[in-house]
Amino acid sequence: MIFMLKRDLVFVIFWIPVLLGGQERALHKLLSDSSMISSSVSLCIMNTSSEETVFEYNPEESLMPASVLKIVTSAAALELLGPGYSFKTRLGYTGSLNKITGLLTGDIVIKGGGDPSLGSQYFKDHYGNFLKDWITTIRKLGIKSIEGRIIADDTRYDHLPVPPKWIWEDIGNYYGTGTYGLSVFDNMFEIHFRTSAEGSIPQITATVPDFCRYELTNRLVASGNADNGYIFAAPYTDYGWMAGSIPVNREDFVLKAAIPDPPLLLAGLFDAMLDSAGIAVSGSPSSKRLITKNADVEPLFIAELTSPPLYRIIEVLNHESVNLFAEHLLKEMGVIYKKSGTTASGIEVLYGFLEDAGINRTGMFLEDGSGMSPMNAVTSRGLAGILLFMKNRAGNFSEFFNSLPDAGREGTLKSCFINPAFDSNLRAKSGSMTRVRSYAGYFKTKSGNEMAFSIIINNFSGPSQRIINSIEEILLETILLR
Repeated sequence: MIFMLKRDLVFVIFWIPVLLGGQERALHKLLSDSSMISSSVSLCIMNTSSEETVFEYNPEESLMPASVLKIVTSAAALELLGPGYSFKTRLGYTGSLNKITGLLTGDIVIKGGGDPSLGSQYFKDHYGNFLKDWITTIRKLGIKSIEGRIIADDTRYDHLPVPPKWIWEDIGNYYGTGTYGLSVFDNMFEIHFRTSAEGSIPQITATVPDFCRYELTNRLVASGNADNGYIFAAPYTDYGWMAGSIPVNREDFVLKAAIPDPPLLLAGLFDAMLDSAGIAVSGSPSSKRLITKNADVEPLFIAELTSPPLYRIIEVLNHESVNLFAEHLLKEMGVIYKKSGTTASGIEVLYGFLEDAGINRTGMFLEDGSGMSPMNAVTSRGLAGILLFMKNRAGNFSEFFNSLPDAGREGTLKSCFINPAFDSNLRAKSGSMTRVRSYAGYFKTKSGNEMAFSIIINNFSGPSQRIINSIEEILLETILLR
C-alpha cells in the first residue's frame, strides 16, 4: 500500500508540467530546481492598463529586495523633488580681505549642498576641473594669502554617514560608501595590486588618486580567480584593513575602497592645490564636524556649482545601481520634507509616499534607500503597485521609465534578457545580494499589452545564472501568451 501511494505521487508530479500552461510550467521548473529547496519566491505581473493581476505567486510574501528597492527611492524623488531638482555646492570666505596686501584674515569655506554627483566619474564633463576653477576665482578676488584655513561645511546632513542596518563587510568598500553633506569623487578610490602565486601576499602598486590613501593593513592573499577581497574601515577613521582573497597572477588588479571622510579630504586637497598655486594657507584644513568655535559664521559666497538635473542623476542611479546616489536622495528628501538630513527622516518620507500612492505597506520594511541592508523587506505586489502608480498616476513617468536599464543593452541588464523577444521590449531594475535575485520593471506582450512585473527570490543555493534563466523564461512565456 505504501509503495502504491509513492508510485501514484510520482505519477502526479511527473504529469504536472504537462497539465500546466507556459507561465505555470516555467514557474514549476524554477520551484523544482534543486537550488530552490530552501528558497522563498514572490512574483506579481500586472496589466498596466486594466491594473489586473495576470500572474502571481506569493505576491504578499515579504522578502529582501536588494537593489530593486531603488525604484521606490527614485520614484519618490522624481515625484517629490521633481526631475529638474538640482544640488548646489558653494565656495565662500569669512573674515576680511585686505585688497592692498591680498591677505584674507578668515577662512575659505566649501559649503556642501548634498550633491551626490560632485566630481563623480559619471559626470566628468559636467564639472570639469572645478577645484582649479575655484582657485582662479580666488585669484581674481586678489587673495594672495590666507590667515585661516580651508573648512568643508558638511552640515546639510547628519554625521552618521552609514545607515545603521548595513553590515560590516560592506562598509569600507566602494559600494558601501557613506553619505555626507559634502560628498566628492563618488566617495571612493582605487587600490591597485600585483598578484603572483596561490597563497602569496598581493603587492600594492598604486592608489588612485594618491591623495585618498590612508593606513590600510594588508591581510589579503592571492587565491583562485574570484574577487573575494574586502576593505574594512569605518567612516571618519584613518585606519582599516584589507582581508579575503583576490585572483592569482594578475599584473593589475583593482579593489575600490570608500573614502572615510570625504569632506575633510576635499578641504585637504584644496588646501594643497592653493599652496601649489602660491596661495599660502596658515591653518590646517578641517570640516564643520570638527569645529565648535565660530562654527555658525555665514560666508560671503563667491562661486557656485550646480549639479546635473535630478532625472540625470536618477538615470545613472538605476542604470549603474549606485548606492551612494540613492542614499543621498533619501537624506535630501528628509531635509526638504522633514527638515532633517537623516536616514530615518528619509525613510519616513518614503513611507508617506507609498501611502499617498495607495500602496499597501503591509510587508514593506525599509531601512535605507539603496537596498543594501539585509533587513529591508518588500512584497512583489507592493513593487508592482509602485510601477503601476508611476505609469498611470504619477507626473514624471517618462523620466522614471527611461532611468530603468534597457534589457540586453544597458547597465546592470547588459548581459541579461538577451532573447530577441526582450529586445527594446523590457526595462527593469535588477537587484542582487548573496542568495538574493530580484527584478522589477515593464515589458510588452506579443499582443501589445504592457505589463508591470516584480519577482524576488531569496535564499537559493547554487549558481545564480540558473535562477536568472528561470526568471527570464517566466517573463518570456508571459510575452508570448498574452
